[in-house]
Amino acid sequence: MRLHIFWDQLSPEGLQLPVERMISAVTGLHATVVENPVRIMGFVNARKQIDAQAQLDHLEVYKHQHRMSDPILLVVSQDLFNPGHSALFGLARESTGVAVVSTARLANEYYGLDACDDDLIDRIVKEGAHEVGHLMGLPHCTDRECIMFCPDTLDELNGKKKGFCDACHRKLEEKLMPQIDQI
Repeated sequence: MRLHIFWDQLSPEGLQLPVERMISAVTGLHATVVENPVRIMGFVNARKQIDAQAQLDHLEVYKHQHRMSDPILLVVSQDLFNPGHSALFGLARESTGVAVVSTARLANEYYGLDACDDDLIDRIVKEGAHEVGHLMGLPHCTDRECIMFCPDTLDELNGKKKGFCDACHRKLEEKLMPQIDQI
């Protein structure tokens, strides 16, 4: 199984390769970053945000039209929201294997801090691997250091490690085992 990472042209440049490598290392999936072929949909002008559900709908249609079976993670620069949540770092839809992550609230500049590519890469990897974990059927975890912990703040995201706790790692291996046996 491959993970396709669609990198939108407005997302930060030059981070694709380290993000690709680190997400592969964390999830155990072979990840490939390509320029995003999907239109950004669901922009709500009054909010200056993208409706994450609408974007996932569009990504799902693209995946179906191109007969793709592998999971897709879309990285966008625009801020995301979901009905019931004023903002999101990312969102996944396990049933169709599509996810989206926004770099907007992952960048130091959003919080008035100095830009730092290392911080941004770290956060994209953590949030991207979290959403991919959902695509693999993993629920949220109560271990605050686990990739599958659901952070509400940047501090909580920063506190996570780039890895799964033992329990989540076992669940992930169980999910991947049938895939490996078929190779």
